[in-house]
Amino acid sequence: MNTKLIEERLADPRAKLVAVTKKHTKEEVDELYRLGVRTFGENRVQEFLEKYDPNYDWHIIGHLQTNKVKYVVGKVSLIESVDSLKLAKEIEKQAAKLDIVQDILVEVRISKQDENKTGLDPEKLDELLEEISKMPHLRLCGLMTIASNTDDQALIAHEFDTMKEMFDKEKVKYPTMTILSMGMSHDYKLAIEHGSNQVRIGTALFA
Repeated sequence: MNTKLIEERLADPRAKLVAVTKKHTKEEVDELYRLGVRTFGENRVQEFLEKYDPNYDWHIIGHLQTNKVKYVVGKVSLIESVDSLKLAKEIEKQAAKLDIVQDILVEVRISKQDENKTGLDPEKLDELLEEISKMPHLRLCGLMTIASNTDDQALIAHEFDTMKEMFDKEKVKYPTMTILSMGMSHDYKLAIEHGSNQVRIGTALFA
């Protein structure tokens, strides 16, 4: 475990740490918790279910298929990867069954480098946010993005700035939006400098 990085991230009030535990064991999750980490992010539902501990705070951060929604609603505090009206409607449906309000982020595809990346087209954001705002069992908490996988720091910074501008604009209309989740192991420092208040770090924590 990279205890120095963990201590640094936990001490930084600018951005909440979400420890990404993809491909790591429940024992490693427990060790992170012992070191002070309190929020864990999983990409795949099956892996999440294998490690799920109700005493820990969990986020789903990877692409979520509609047929898997029923397995996570009510168990995770935040679904970070809502990228379609179809998915939002399914989360609303499952949350209504449990009579709970599920917190979500909308994932925006800010990168133009890889059209295969998941996330909503920025041009469709206004429309989706408006529809979500009508759903009583969803709480819109903010936006999430994954920057381009590149060494071009200027490009990544531009993408983060674009997301920050988008976030600032939308939270005026939707005051429940308080989270801007951007930045991973290779670019989290740049993300924080450009407005992120939640980072998703995996590889670097286990280095």
